[in-house]
Amino acid sequence: MPTPRMAGDPQPPAAVSAIGLRKAYGDKTVLDGIDLHIPAGSVFALLGPNGAGKTTTVQILSTLIAADGGQAQVAGHDIAASPDGVRAAIGVTGQFSALDDLLTAEENLLLVADLLRLGRREGRFRAEELLQRFGIADVADQRASTFSGGMRRRLDLAMTLVGDPQVIFLDEPTTGLDPRSRRTMWDTVRSLVAGGTTVFLTTQYLEEADQLADRIAVLDKGRIVAEGSAEQLKAQIPGSHVRLRFTEAADYERAASVFPGAARDDEDLALRVAGDAGLDALRVLLDRLDAAGIRAADFSVHTPDLDDVFLALTGDGATGFGTGTTPQVKETPR
Repeated sequence: MPTPRMAGDPQPPAAVSAIGLRKAYGDKTVLDGIDLHIPAGSVFALLGPNGAGKTTTVQILSTLIAADGGQAQVAGHDIAASPDGVRAAIGVTGQFSALDDLLTAEENLLLVADLLRLGRREGRFRAEELLQRFGIADVADQRASTFSGGMRRRLDLAMTLVGDPQVIFLDEPTTGLDPRSRRTMWDTVRSLVAGGTTVFLTTQYLEEADQLADRIAVLDKGRIVAEGSAEQLKAQIPGSHVRLRFTEAADYERAASVFPGAARDDEDLALRVAGDAGLDALRVLLDRLDAAGIRAADFSVHTPDLDDVFLALTGDGATGFGTGTTPQVKETPR
């Protein structure tokens, strides 16, 4: 993972940057002035509910559609002034595989190589290399129409890499894949980043963002409502608690008097004690039980996960988020 940036340090060079990016379709505003700064060689995940503007952001940054306002650069090229420079430096994998089902896996790769004018020898070398890299060399001569969903996705990503792009846009790349194929894709993304590639990822799988992303932005109603590492975003959401369960009703009632603010579960004889779920706070809590001579049958610790973050930030704003403002996220080492 990249070294955390401390307050006052200059921002690292950006592979993707945007200021005030806007897009509307008629009277519907899709992007309402978003700012981005994505360091080279990192994974950036853009989360948001359906219709939040994730795919529109990818389409603008990859020069597929024009923005209505703002400016952006990708791999050092302005998306409006130098779209050809952007296209030469990027690869895009959309929500649906862009394969020619009548061609074999190798022929699909060679077709992309021809479109990029790599030359016969270089194109064949890249195709063979990628077939091996993605574990589909043994089916290189089979038509894409015969491939499973996971194999189609791997071939689709291999086609994106024929031109050795500096920045890759992955728009919900694992939608519809089984868990094993999804994890294979994750390993592939990690290997790309280890080689210096920058990955811009949109996803609705929160675990995917948690596993892969160095930084995450949450997009809601056309605005980025929060941004930070997964840990930093989780720290913004209240809800940490310790659940104490008892086998004896007497112990349960005595513990309830020790923690009068705890939420009760009379059926399971369990208390939910809100507060910091860190080690020091847990030690204090257990010491209070011990001092009162109370023994809990078991306990569990809950801290907010990205599901909690997503629901809080894209909900009705009851938690203080989802209001179109970006919370300040404290930089902490990962």
